[in-house]
Amino acid sequence: MGAGFTGLNAARKLAKSGVKVALIEAEHVGYGASGRNGGHLNSGHFASFGAAKAHFGGAKARRFWRSYDDSIDMIEAIIAEEGIDCSFRRGGKLKLASKPSHVKGLQAMYEELRREVDPSVEWLSRGDVRNELGSEAFHGAVLSPKSAMMHMGQYANGMANAAARHGATIWEHNPVQSCIRVSDGWRITSPTGSLAARRVILATDAYTTENFDYYRRRMMPIASFIVVTRPLTSEEVAATLPGNRNYTNSLNIANYFRLTPDNRLLFGGRAKFSAASNQKTDVRSGELLRKQMLDVFPQLADVEIDYCWGGLVGCTQDRYPRAGTADGLIYGMGYSGHGAQLSTLIGSVLADIAMGRTDTNPIGGMDWNAVPLHTGKPWFLPMVGTYYRLKDMLP
Repeated sequence: MGAGFTGLNAARKLAKSGVKVALIEAEHVGYGASGRNGGHLNSGHFASFGAAKAHFGGAKARRFWRSYDDSIDMIEAIIAEEGIDCSFRRGGKLKLASKPSHVKGLQAMYEELRREVDPSVEWLSRGDVRNELGSEAFHGAVLSPKSAMMHMGQYANGMANAAARHGATIWEHNPVQSCIRVSDGWRITSPTGSLAARRVILATDAYTTENFDYYRRRMMPIASFIVVTRPLTSEEVAATLPGNRNYTNSLNIANYFRLTPDNRLLFGGRAKFSAASNQKTDVRSGELLRKQMLDVFPQLADVEIDYCWGGLVGCTQDRYPRAGTADGLIYGMGYSGHGAQLSTLIGSVLADIAMGRTDTNPIGGMDWNAVPLHTGKPWFLPMVGTYYRLKDMLP
């Protein structure tokens, strides 16, 4: 259930293996975060490797960290195998120091990454950063050269076409009304009927419904928003993002941005810390994002915004994703805003679990406790947002 990248690749792999597959989607293919994100496929987790090492231990932390690169490699291979036209490109990513006080921490992160898990990363001084983007807002950066970018909607549609071509049946506009365990598996009902399944994969992330309360209580759906400018002229590109990479800053409530293939600036972030994304919140958040964009690139003050949208990401309490089995279901979710790069690999892992193989899961065996006082509606998010905004205001 769920036709985002996780569900689509699980369906594709199972169908290629000769398994009869029905993929059920409440809306349309790529409706959720898979079709709404900023197009970044970035190496590694958002936290430092040291934090992952403290959480997992050294060997598992390395496997977990490298799984992000493995997933990008898998995406690149699938695109070639299935002939998906989605503007995939490896341009690298800069993690930018937003404040002078952040430089020391990012330098430590860079040194740790080179020593422990990724010798390809580089440190860029403030002068180096000025050659990458036309902004005085940053004080240094970590460059991860293996990171990539692509058009997420085209990738989702291409994956759906591939899954169907290999034999999977995709049922769009079919919200699951019930999923009941029976003697030989599961009985799933939707507005168009019911079906029997021996195994069920749940890949709904932030869009998980009340039918699956176990999972809803372990994730917080948080809204993220994006604005996209009109196409920039070649002169505007040269003055704004000559490096043409993925970029993200080091604030707690971070911004991320890149150029699209037609030279639009895509600029995103959690402008409003809430579990809502609708036309009203998208407009207000778009206005705030435009202000944040101009704080970084004041030279774009006269450049129009052509598009604005929002969507939800499923955040776990510790912001590490989860995949495995629970309540008899196979699941992969909780990507915490970093699922674009990892979810394809997790889809493959879930297909393996469905076929009886359990050794390919880089995040298996992790405890997953419910968020305290969370009953499915995260009433506490505005307070969390206020806390992080106050932290970002400190020097």
